[in-house]
Amino acid sequence: MYFVAIMELPNQNGIPVNLLAACFKNTSATYKYYWFLSILQSVEHGKFKISKRDLFAGMISKAWFTVNYFHVSFGKQDLIQDVVRAINGIEKISIEEKQESVLHKLLSTKKAETDKQLWHFNKNVPHWFLSPWFPKFKNETDSVREKRIYVESKSFSENCLYALYDNEIEINPEWEKYLTSNARVLKDFCYWNLCLFLQAKNPNVPDIPNKLIKPSFRGTLNKQRDEFWKHVFNYDGFVKCIFTDKKLYYAEKNFALDHFVPHAFVSHDLIWNLIPIEKRFNSSKSDKLPNLEKYIDKFFQLQKRAFEINRRLNAKSKYMDEYQIIFPELDDFSQNKLRDVIQPLITIASNNGFEFMK
Repeated sequence: MYFVAIMELPNQNGIPVNLLAACFKNTSATYKYYWFLSILQSVEHGKFKISKRDLFAGMISKAWFTVNYFHVSFGKQDLIQDVVRAINGIEKISIEEKQESVLHKLLSTKKAETDKQLWHFNKNVPHWFLSPWFPKFKNETDSVREKRIYVESKSFSENCLYALYDNEIEINPEWEKYLTSNARVLKDFCYWNLCLFLQAKNPNVPDIPNKLIKPSFRGTLNKQRDEFWKHVFNYDGFVKCIFTDKKLYYAEKNFALDHFVPHAFVSHDLIWNLIPIEKRFNSSKSDKLPNLEKYIDKFFQLQKRAFEINRRLNAKSKYMDEYQIIFPELDDFSQNKLRDVIQPLITIASNNGFEFMK
């Protein structure tokens, strides 16, 4: 994902850009970010009268992977994650589905319960987003304020971003050129602020920026297999799976490289978190967490053996650099240091909703 270096919105004469920027100040939930991203997606497709339901579906589809796969917490006040999980239970959509596919399924579904979940966001999001344009109503009750924003927006009063109707919004013609010509920067601005918001909610979760959008592809672990683990297989003849005790052989390809702490949480392929495990078991393990009390000894012994063999064969290997993240002094390859890194990751991942292996 690309972010501009200075996250400021571009100016345009006659356009109150400062009010758009104000929409993202003092936010207590992610609604505004996903709402605006959904609007931008429609505008980029040439739509300026946009169904609210389409926008709500866009919000959910954009949050789908972040919630379901990476288990990033949105905070207790934020219901997007609850709606994502509820719709996941109703529609049975894969947690790894592409955003475009999720959106298509949400737009085409006929299930009333899904519709109810989507329309939940109509209670607050569309009109509160326009609050910066109508500060004169801030002392009114919520219901009166909502009605007045709806009425005023229909005439594009205060040059507000869009007009509000029961079932749709209409982009202000004065804003159309600004949104279309600056869509890329606006999305970067939005994702940058969303990233800062989620990082504050998940201070110990690594790599939040790369958990906002499903990557177009995940790299293979072929290099780690052939440049590192192959030496271990060749040296010892086989590797024993720490989970099933089955002997694994390089020539038989009856193994898969797996992340001990799930990739969905750590978002990296560093060698100290990778081990060969039985291929069939790998499918059932998925992104579940290992029980440290049960597996940490075996994991450490296998990692130490692999480290020693590779260091003996190629002390200047890039994989030695990856081990130095945990062991600054490579001669001090201790289980306590490895555990001190992995234990907090397992704990935080569990707190964020990752399940343990049974």
